[in-house]
Amino acid sequence: MTSLNRLFRPKTIAVVGGGDWCRLVIEQCQKMGFDGQIWPVHPKADTLAGLPAYRDVASLPDAPDATFVGVNRFATIEVVRALAARGAGGAVCFASGFLEAQAEDHEAADLQAQLLAAAGDMPFLGPNCYGFINYLDGALLWPDQHGGKRVDKGVALITQSSNIAINLTMQTRGLPVAYVVAAGNQAQSGIAAIGAALLQDDRVTALGLHIEGFGDLRAFEALAAQARSLGKSIVALKVGKSAEAQAATVSHTASLAGGDAGAAALLSRLGIARLEDLPTFLETLKLLHVTGPLGSNRIASISCSGGEASLAADTAHDLPLSFPALNAAQQSNLRVALGPMVALANPLDYHTYIWRDSAAMTQAFAAMMDPSLAMTLLIVDFPRPDRCSASDWDCAIEAAIGSQKLSGGNVAMGATLPELLPEVVAEQLMAAGVVPFCGLREALEACAAARFSQPVLSEPLLLPTPTVEPSLIPEAEAKLRLSDYGLRVPKSLRAKTPGAARAAAADIGYPVVLKGEGVAHKTEAGAVVLNLQTGGAVSDAAAQMPATRFLVEEMVTGAVAELLIGVVKDPAHGFVLTLAAGGTLAEVLQDSVSILVPASDARVLAALDQLQISRILAGYRGQPAADRGAILRAVQAVQAYVLAEAEALEEIEINPLLCTPRDAVAADALMRRKDFMR
Repeated sequence: MTSLNRLFRPKTIAVVGGGDWCRLVIEQCQKMGFDGQIWPVHPKADTLAGLPAYRDVASLPDAPDATFVGVNRFATIEVVRALAARGAGGAVCFASGFLEAQAEDHEAADLQAQLLAAAGDMPFLGPNCYGFINYLDGALLWPDQHGGKRVDKGVALITQSSNIAINLTMQTRGLPVAYVVAAGNQAQSGIAAIGAALLQDDRVTALGLHIEGFGDLRAFEALAAQARSLGKSIVALKVGKSAEAQAATVSHTASLAGGDAGAAALLSRLGIARLEDLPTFLETLKLLHVTGPLGSNRIASISCSGGEASLAADTAHDLPLSFPALNAAQQSNLRVALGPMVALANPLDYHTYIWRDSAAMTQAFAAMMDPSLAMTLLIVDFPRPDRCSASDWDCAIEAAIGSQKLSGGNVAMGATLPELLPEVVAEQLMAAGVVPFCGLREALEACAAARFSQPVLSEPLLLPTPTVEPSLIPEAEAKLRLSDYGLRVPKSLRAKTPGAARAAAADIGYPVVLKGEGVAHKTEAGAVVLNLQTGGAVSDAAAQMPATRFLVEEMVTGAVAELLIGVVKDPAHGFVLTLAAGGTLAEVLQDSVSILVPASDARVLAALDQLQISRILAGYRGQPAADRGAILRAVQAVQAYVLAEAEALEEIEINPLLCTPRDAVAADALMRRKDFMR
């Protein structure tokens, strides 16, 4: 496929079709001041929207850079074939009834395949999509209303939903939007490829993705690498928290890593900050447009009310943000600016003694803006304009802009309620380099997201292999296979009878653990007994177990903590590696972190540090610490097996991994895989 750049930055636009959709595309291009050529194409009409029409694609003066194809799905295929034959730059396929309709129409999937074949190397968007708006150049292949305007630079937005795209253009938050693109079915051009093309435009400051599904994982890896090389940030709103990653339900891992864990792990691996709602998505993009990524989580808050100061502190309490105490320079400068009656703190309530005095407010705001801070947030709520006058708030605008110029730091003005920052004020602040935040919670979440550090991209993701029909591998065999890759396992012997189990225990040495083989959840089924001290205890326990084969193991003692290491194949995101607090309460505790395979030593250790149980692993209240090196070796042993056996593997779980001050031993192992005939 050739580059999408010609499609998104066209000099000539063709519009094929004669309905209201096509007329609106032409009229909106004209209204936005597109200065290139627009060529309507219609087999019967002489004019369309006041422009002379051409009978077909072959009659056009030249190959168009971008074409809106607004005809039915069958005719769309023929038009796209004609455009490709002429060497056109690309097309937007508006018609629906392709792959998205396959459940209702048996022709749908075949029609999409025909469309792909007709396009050949010519890029196209859709089908089943509205197209795109280029607000930088006034080029719109967009058959509906929109709420944007021309800008010199701004953020790019990509979504699979045309309706979401329309809604995003209607925002009144002062966010300058450079591009809006609806990807539709992504039959050929996926979100990642579209994003890569838009990031190449120097006028694009950041990229926002509304993602329903990822598709080509390698393309997303390339997009993240490109963004990093350009110094531009990507944020995502990922929807569809389905059970797609839950490949099986026989293990704790499948429950812990089910649903959305794979998507979250993928975005984290790529350095793409994830937001949970559209308002915070837009506010984060606004911040990135003005400042780029934040260098730390250290922020300050200034307001003229103690209620707002405490609200800021409480709202940030569950976010990875810090309000550092005022240093000597801040205290000295604030005291000069505010006088003796104001209690100095961060967040700061500066009262209203200096309100309306723009110079004094500028001095006070600037005094708070220490170079060590990533962001200083000025909390200002404007009155509603239909019933009140906001003229008394001009001093706050002047002070915000003036303090930013004076300090050179990152400055934002935020309203506690989104509707209390008028769009005209937001645009004024944005033009002056001050971030206008609509909503306090959104502002603080945006600061947390903008601090998201893009990792140095490591080796490529292990792509998911085709799903197989796996077998449950016996525990002893699973441990043997994993031990070949370096996993520490207890000494063990298998037995077919209670008497043989007793003999095996004598050979291993007491105390021992007795397990019934062929049982997935041994504890729940009564198929595991710990700390057996005598041969009689072993044979008696075996006789009562719901099993006909047994595994006798040495009893590992002195564990500081129990961990779970699990890997589940996720058809959409690769192999999800989950680290969690282990044992029988793994699903109850829900203390887990998921990353993707392969994971570097640094990434594994960082995941361990995110667990609540990490404090116990480090030695809690004078207790000995677990051997982190041994834990890391255990995780990497499991990963090594996954990398070598990915074709056949569906799932592995080590639970518990017994973590002692000197070792990490896999007390139990579950493996689901298919053994292919060699």
